[in-house]
Amino acid sequence: MAWVRYLAVLPFVGLLGGVFFFNRVTPLVFGMPLLLAWIVLWILLTAVIMTVIYRCDPENADPAPDLGARRTRP
Repeated sequence: MAWVRYLAVLPFVGLLGGVFFFNRVTPLVFGMPLLLAWIVLWILLTAVIMTVIYRCDPENADPAPDLGARRTRP
């Protein structure tokens, strides 16, 4: 599962790499210049990628409930 942590590099590369390729004003995407739309897209994708990383991390799993020990009222 160590490969999942490498997903965190994708937003970094996507945001910085896109600046060089999409630095144009003419094509508008939803009324925004192309570079701004690219940045907004990567902000949304970053949230999705971090959710995948969080869910795949075994340290974030819910602990198994202890069925043997029951609490009694005093």
